[in-house]
Amino acid sequence: MTEETGAQPTKAEQIADALRTAIEHGDYGPGDRLPGENALAEQHGVATLTARRALGILRTEGLIETKKGAGARVVSFTPIRRRGIQRLARAQWGSGRTVWAADDSRIPDVDQITVLEAAVAPQHIEAVLGCSTVCVRQRRYLVDGRPVMLAESYLPQDLVEGTAITQADTGPGGIYARLEDLGHGPARFREEVRVRTPSADEASRLSIPTDRAVIKVARTAFDADGRPVEINEMTMDSTAYVLDYQFDA
Repeated sequence: MTEETGAQPTKAEQIADALRTAIEHGDYGPGDRLPGENALAEQHGVATLTARRALGILRTEGLIETKKGAGARVVSFTPIRRRGIQRLARAQWGSGRTVWAADDSRIPDVDQITVLEAAVAPQHIEAVLGCSTVCVRQRRYLVDGRPVMLAESYLPQDLVEGTAITQADTGPGGIYARLEDLGHGPARFREEVRVRTPSADEASRLSIPTDRAVIKVARTAFDADGRPVEINEMTMDSTAYVLDYQFDA
């Protein structure tokens, strides 16, 4: 019985709970195939549709993946431990390393990148950057061949025009190292984190179910004079990440 609502779990939820426990206890390991819908239906005395809903719950949670003709298998992907503070340290990007190197030994592939110059800033971006014309960098990141994050960076056009920031490859250290070259390296960051369901386009590009939550991170970088020099809006598959924050008391 769920404490919040007092409602009894449905049959599908009960089957999902049993399978989840089996996965957590190692009865099914990464890559192992789970019983099919028909087998689950027979085992639990329910309709095939109920068994399908149970598998759908686990797929939404990111515990299993389903492919037509291949059944359901336990996901073998190890979540990325995103070290939110260490990854943004000047020692990281200032030495030419990618911020991802602080997170994981797996450096992502960028399989989609678009750079738009002299774009009209959305109203909420203009309100923070204080300019109506921006350079927009749109990327999709893959780890182990799996889409894990979409990112869209906005930078003042007058600041970055004619620089490597407007190129697909910004060079060692990325955007922040190039801003440093311009005398506007980040001195302070602010990140705002929220969770919501994805749009149809986000779900499609991340290859996730539309009812799986995404993590939305909006990061603003400020230079030493307090000027906002970049806003990066990130959309992350919630099952692909562990958000790790370590700092002194």
